[in-house]
Amino acid sequence: MKGIILAGGAGKRLSPLTRITSKQLLPIYNRPMIYYPLNTLIKAGVKEILIIIAPEKAGEFLNLLGSGKEFGVKFTYEIQDKPGGLPEAFIIGESFLDNDNVAMILGDNIFEEDFSEHIRSFKSGGRVFAVEVADPERSGVVEFDKKMKVLSIEEKPEHPKSNFIIPGLFIYDSRVVQFAKELRPSKRGELEITDLHKRYLEIGELDVKKISGEWIDAGTFDSLLKANQLAKEKLHKGLII
Repeated sequence: MKGIILAGGAGKRLSPLTRITSKQLLPIYNRPMIYYPLNTLIKAGVKEILIIIAPEKAGEFLNLLGSGKEFGVKFTYEIQDKPGGLPEAFIIGESFLDNDNVAMILGDNIFEEDFSEHIRSFKSGGRVFAVEVADPERSGVVEFDKKMKVLSIEEKPEHPKSNFIIPGLFIYDSRVVQFAKELRPSKRGELEITDLHKRYLEIGELDVKKISGEWIDAGTFDSLLKANQLAKEKLHKGLII
Protein backbone atom coordinates (compact mmCIF):
# COMPACT_ATOMS: atom_id res chain seq x y z
CA MET A 1 0.00 0.00 0.00
CA LYS A 2 1.34 3.40 -0.99
CA GLY A 3 0.00 6.74 0.15
CA ILE A 4 -0.85 10.06 -1.45
CA ILE A 5 -1.40 13.35 0.36
CA LEU A 6 -3.09 15.94 -1.83
CA ALA A 7 -1.75 19.30 -0.68
CA GLY A 8 -2.18 21.56 -3.70
CA GLY A 9 -4.98 24.03 -4.28
CA ALA A 10 -5.23 27.72 -3.51
CA GLY A 11 -7.08 27.50 -0.19
CA LYS A 12 -9.25 30.49 -1.11
CA ARG A 13 -11.67 29.90 1.76
CA LEU A 14 -8.84 30.69 4.19
CA SER A 15 -7.63 33.87 2.49
CA PRO A 16 -5.79 36.08 3.51
CA LEU A 17 -3.95 33.42 5.55
CA THR A 18 -3.19 31.46 2.39
CA ARG A 19 -1.65 34.47 0.67
CA ILE A 20 1.52 33.88 2.65
CA THR A 21 1.66 30.09 2.82
CA SER A 22 -0.13 26.91 1.80
CA LYS A 23 -3.30 25.93 3.64
CA GLN A 24 -1.72 22.61 4.58
CA LEU A 25 1.17 24.40 6.30
CA LEU A 26 -1.02 26.51 8.58
CA PRO A 27 -0.63 25.64 12.28
CA ILE A 28 -3.02 23.26 14.00
CA TYR A 29 -2.14 23.75 17.65
CA ASN A 30 1.61 22.95 17.74
CA ARG A 31 2.09 21.26 14.37
CA PRO A 32 1.58 22.17 10.69
CA MET A 33 -1.73 20.93 9.32
CA ILE A 34 -0.11 18.39 6.98
CA TYR A 35 1.34 16.49 9.95
CA TYR A 36 -2.13 15.17 10.77
CA PRO A 37 -2.95 13.40 7.48
CA LEU A 38 0.68 12.32 7.39
CA ASN A 39 0.30 10.79 10.83
CA THR A 40 -2.88 8.99 9.72
CA LEU A 41 -0.95 7.21 6.96
CA ILE A 42 2.15 6.49 9.04
CA LYS A 43 0.11 5.01 11.93
CA ALA A 44 -1.52 2.70 9.39
CA GLY A 45 1.88 1.41 8.25
CA VAL A 46 2.22 3.25 4.93
CA LYS A 47 5.93 3.75 4.22
CA GLU A 48 6.00 5.36 0.76
CA ILE A 49 4.07 8.60 0.43
CA LEU A 50 3.61 10.93 -2.53
CA ILE A 51 2.90 14.55 -1.62
CA ILE A 52 1.22 16.54 -4.40
CA ILE A 53 1.83 20.27 -4.08
CA ALA A 54 1.36 23.56 -5.91
CA PRO A 55 4.48 24.86 -7.71
CA GLU A 56 4.71 28.16 -5.85
CA LYS A 57 4.73 26.39 -2.45
CA ALA A 58 7.07 23.51 -3.30
CA GLY A 59 10.07 24.91 -1.44
CA GLU A 60 8.11 25.33 1.78
CA PHE A 61 7.05 21.67 1.83
CA LEU A 62 10.56 20.47 1.03
CA ASN A 63 12.03 22.59 3.82
CA LEU A 64 9.49 21.25 6.31
CA LEU A 65 9.29 17.59 5.40
CA GLY A 66 12.49 16.72 3.53
CA SER A 67 12.99 13.16 2.37
CA GLY A 68 10.78 11.57 5.02
CA LYS A 69 13.70 10.04 6.90
CA GLU A 70 12.80 12.01 10.03
CA PHE A 71 9.41 10.25 10.01
CA GLY A 72 10.73 6.80 9.15
CA VAL A 73 9.18 6.85 5.67
CA LYS A 74 10.06 7.93 2.13
CA PHE A 75 8.51 11.00 0.53
CA THR A 76 8.15 11.68 -3.18
CA TYR A 77 6.93 15.05 -4.45
CA GLU A 78 4.96 15.93 -7.57
CA ILE A 79 3.66 19.28 -8.79
CA GLN A 80 0.01 19.93 -9.62
CA ASP A 81 0.17 23.02 -11.83
CA LYS A 82 -3.48 23.88 -11.31
CA PRO A 83 -6.43 22.22 -9.57
CA GLY A 84 -7.91 19.55 -11.83
CA GLY A 85 -9.98 17.57 -9.37
CA LEU A 86 -9.07 14.93 -6.80
CA PRO A 87 -8.83 11.98 -9.26
CA GLU A 88 -6.09 13.85 -11.11
CA ALA A 89 -3.80 12.91 -8.22
CA PHE A 90 -3.78 9.29 -9.39
CA ILE A 91 -2.83 10.32 -12.92
CA ILE A 92 -0.05 12.58 -11.64
CA GLY A 93 1.16 9.78 -9.39
CA GLU A 94 1.01 6.96 -11.93
CA SER A 95 4.75 6.27 -12.00
CA PHE A 96 4.98 6.51 -8.21
CA LEU A 97 2.12 4.04 -7.70
CA ASP A 98 3.64 1.52 -10.13
CA ASN A 99 0.57 -0.74 -10.03
CA ASP A 100 0.33 -0.79 -6.22
CA ASN A 101 -2.76 -0.17 -4.10
CA VAL A 102 -3.09 3.35 -2.73
CA ALA A 103 -4.60 5.25 0.18
CA MET A 104 -5.15 8.92 -0.64
CA ILE A 105 -5.88 11.49 2.04
CA LEU A 106 -6.64 15.16 1.64
CA GLY A 107 -4.09 17.45 3.24
CA ASP A 108 -6.71 19.42 5.18
CA ASN A 109 -8.56 16.43 6.65
CA ILE A 110 -7.91 15.59 10.29
CA PHE A 111 -8.97 12.20 11.66
CA GLU A 112 -8.92 10.82 15.17
CA GLU A 113 -9.62 7.34 13.79
CA ASP A 114 -6.90 4.70 13.49
CA PHE A 115 -7.16 3.30 9.95
CA SER A 116 -4.54 0.58 10.40
CA GLU A 117 -6.93 -2.36 10.13
CA HIS A 118 -8.93 -0.77 7.30
CA ILE A 119 -5.75 -0.38 5.26
CA ARG A 120 -4.17 -3.72 6.15
CA SER A 121 -7.34 -5.65 5.36
CA PHE A 122 -7.81 -4.04 1.95
CA LYS A 123 -7.37 -6.44 -0.98
CA SER A 124 -8.91 -4.94 -4.11
CA GLY A 125 -11.60 -2.66 -5.47
CA GLY A 126 -12.36 0.63 -3.77
CA ARG A 127 -12.99 1.52 -0.14
CA VAL A 128 -14.55 4.70 1.22
CA PHE A 129 -15.50 5.73 4.72
CA ALA A 130 -18.70 7.12 6.19
CA VAL A 131 -19.16 9.68 8.92
CA GLU A 132 -22.54 10.87 10.17
CA VAL A 133 -23.14 14.64 10.00
CA ALA A 134 -26.01 17.06 10.51
CA ASP A 135 -25.73 18.66 7.06
CA PRO A 136 -25.02 15.90 4.51
CA GLU A 137 -26.32 17.99 1.59
CA ARG A 138 -23.03 19.92 1.61
CA SER A 139 -20.91 16.87 0.75
CA GLY A 140 -20.74 13.57 -1.08
CA VAL A 141 -23.44 11.37 0.48
CA VAL A 142 -23.19 7.58 0.71
CA GLU A 143 -26.24 5.38 1.21
CA PHE A 144 -25.81 1.80 2.43
CA ASP A 145 -27.91 -1.02 3.87
CA LYS A 146 -27.69 -2.86 7.20
CA LYS A 147 -25.00 -5.14 5.79
CA MET A 148 -22.89 -2.09 4.80
CA LYS A 149 -23.50 -2.66 1.11
CA VAL A 150 -23.21 0.62 -0.80
CA LEU A 151 -26.50 1.49 -2.50
CA SER A 152 -25.80 4.95 -3.91
CA ILE A 153 -23.40 7.89 -3.88
CA GLU A 154 -24.52 11.44 -4.63
CA GLU A 155 -22.59 14.71 -4.69
CA LYS A 156 -24.27 17.46 -2.65
CA PRO A 157 -27.84 16.18 -3.18
CA GLU A 158 -30.77 18.46 -2.45
CA HIS A 159 -32.52 15.58 -0.68
CA PRO A 160 -29.86 13.27 0.85
CA LYS A 161 -30.71 9.58 1.11
CA SER A 162 -28.69 9.28 4.31
CA ASN A 163 -26.89 11.38 6.90
CA PHE A 164 -23.53 9.79 6.10
CA ILE A 165 -20.93 11.56 4.00
CA ILE A 166 -17.59 10.43 2.58
CA PRO A 167 -14.62 12.20 4.21
CA GLY A 168 -11.27 12.78 2.53
CA LEU A 169 -9.62 9.37 2.77
CA PHE A 170 -10.04 6.84 -0.04
CA ILE A 171 -8.42 3.47 -0.75
CA TYR A 172 -8.20 1.97 -4.24
CA ASP A 173 -6.48 -0.81 -6.09
CA SER A 174 -4.12 -0.25 -9.00
CA ARG A 175 -6.96 0.13 -11.53
CA VAL A 176 -7.64 3.60 -10.13
CA VAL A 177 -5.14 5.18 -12.50
CA GLN A 178 -6.90 3.87 -15.59
CA PHE A 179 -10.34 4.64 -14.16
CA ALA A 180 -9.23 8.22 -13.43
CA LYS A 181 -7.99 8.61 -16.99
CA GLU A 182 -11.40 7.52 -18.30
CA LEU A 183 -13.30 10.19 -16.33
CA ARG A 184 -14.59 13.33 -18.03
CA PRO A 185 -14.49 16.77 -16.36
CA SER A 186 -17.67 18.02 -14.72
CA LYS A 187 -19.32 21.35 -15.45
CA ARG A 188 -16.77 23.08 -13.26
CA GLY A 189 -13.97 21.71 -15.42
CA GLU A 190 -12.52 19.20 -12.96
CA LEU A 191 -12.50 15.44 -12.50
CA GLU A 192 -14.82 14.48 -9.64
CA ILE A 193 -14.00 11.96 -6.92
CA THR A 194 -17.69 11.01 -6.72
CA ASP A 195 -17.50 9.79 -10.32
CA LEU A 196 -14.52 7.64 -9.39
CA HIS A 197 -16.43 6.13 -6.47
CA LYS A 198 -19.33 5.43 -8.80
CA ARG A 199 -17.03 3.66 -11.26
CA TYR A 200 -16.13 1.10 -8.61
CA LEU A 201 -19.75 0.93 -7.47
CA GLU A 202 -20.88 0.13 -11.02
CA ILE A 203 -18.68 -2.96 -11.11
CA GLY A 204 -19.76 -4.00 -7.61
CA GLU A 205 -16.36 -3.45 -6.02
CA LEU A 206 -16.88 -0.50 -3.67
CA ASP A 207 -17.21 -1.04 0.05
CA VAL A 208 -17.76 1.39 2.91
CA LYS A 209 -16.65 1.43 6.54
CA LYS A 210 -18.16 3.59 9.27
CA ILE A 211 -15.81 5.69 11.37
CA SER A 212 -16.69 6.96 14.83
CA GLY A 213 -13.75 9.18 15.78
CA GLU A 214 -13.62 12.93 15.25
CA TRP A 215 -13.17 14.17 11.70
CA ILE A 216 -12.57 17.74 10.56
CA ASP A 217 -12.21 19.26 7.12
CA ALA A 218 -10.04 22.21 8.19
CA GLY A 219 -10.72 24.32 5.11
CA THR A 220 -12.73 27.13 6.71
CA PHE A 221 -12.02 29.51 9.58
CA ASP A 222 -14.57 27.82 11.86
CA SER A 223 -13.27 24.32 11.15
CA LEU A 224 -9.68 25.53 11.51
CA LEU A 225 -10.51 26.79 14.99
CA LYS A 226 -12.26 23.52 15.82
CA ALA A 227 -9.23 21.57 14.58
CA ASN A 228 -6.94 23.54 16.90
CA GLN A 229 -9.20 22.81 19.84
CA LEU A 230 -9.39 19.11 18.97
CA ALA A 231 -5.62 18.81 18.58
CA LYS A 232 -5.07 20.35 22.00
CA GLU A 233 -7.61 18.02 23.62
CA LYS A 234 -6.21 14.90 21.96
CA LEU A 235 -2.53 15.77 22.37
CA HIS A 236 -1.93 12.91 24.77
CA LYS A 237 -3.96 10.33 22.83
CA GLY A 238 -1.63 9.77 19.89
CA LEU A 239 -3.17 12.15 17.37
CA ILE A 240 0.05 14.14 17.00
CA ILE A 241 3.34 12.66 15.84
